[in-house]
Amino acid sequence: MNEVQRAARVKSKALELGFGSCGITDLSPTPHAEELTDWLDRGLAGTMAYMHRQVAKRLKPEKIVPGATRAVLLTRSYYNPDPGKHDRNRGKIAKYARGRDYHDALREPLQQLATEIIRLGGDGTTARPCVDAGPVPERELAQRAGLGWIGKNTMLIDQRRGSFFFIASILTNADLAIDPAFETDRCGTCRRCLDACPTDAFLDERVLDSRRCISYLTIEYRGEIDDALRDRMDGWIFGCDICQDVCPWNHKFATPATDPVLEQDPALADLELDEIMQLSDADFDNRYGWTALERPGAQGMRRNAEIAQSHNCGRETCSTP
Repeated sequence: MNEVQRAARVKSKALELGFGSCGITDLSPTPHAEELTDWLDRGLAGTMAYMHRQVAKRLKPEKIVPGATRAVLLTRSYYNPDPGKHDRNRGKIAKYARGRDYHDALREPLQQLATEIIRLGGDGTTARPCVDAGPVPERELAQRAGLGWIGKNTMLIDQRRGSFFFIASILTNADLAIDPAFETDRCGTCRRCLDACPTDAFLDERVLDSRRCISYLTIEYRGEIDDALRDRMDGWIFGCDICQDVCPWNHKFATPATDPVLEQDPALADLELDEIMQLSDADFDNRYGWTALERPGAQGMRRNAEIAQSHNCGRETCSTP
């Protein structure tokens, strides 16, 4: 079996396991090294110190797994429609977090595909699965593997499915044929994502100031959020979908996912603010520990709910006595 046949077998197995797309690229140095280092030097990563620690491997992905020469990139849709009109007494949850934590959910199918790669590669073959963890530059590798382009909102966009999907990878030394990169920027003159951001987090096309991003503020940031930003968080208490919701590619091509592996629960689309604020740490873990909401934890979610509640109370009517 040659490298082209092996690559075809890997892609076929990926689709069989429920992944939406699969592409293969090499692990040569990133062509965007200057942009990444400048972004970090300007402090746009905020408190995400791990981005600084990982920079050497992000710039040279071949350093991540010794001996690896290929990256198998995979996507898996999590799109699910929002409920009807938003109830301002409830906090909004990003679409990707409305179910089982994707790190756990994707572990088994990724391991099954890694096992298949090792079988195809033969003796001495290694294959390490990764999903949104460590220094793997998933979006850039996925673009190089032909799975889409990086939009002005910094998200990978698939011209057939939009951008509501997880990206995972398997780094391997298996001899697999690589795919041509997706070279075309299909955002054109559209800037809906940039203009829609309520906190003005985009400094330019594809330049995100994490310190102003609602997703960063509600998930990664542990401190007190500045008043000027609190008033513009629009009811989000975990993540934010605005820059994806307004994207024409999602309007045209995003379709609801019916994936039992992800175990999505429509009831997690928004949560009662008062309930979140009153939950103890133990009760929060029991109720939401199986989801991505565990990332900010009970304390972070209580803070986010309080901000959303305070925003409600700044209006003509207040839900709190």
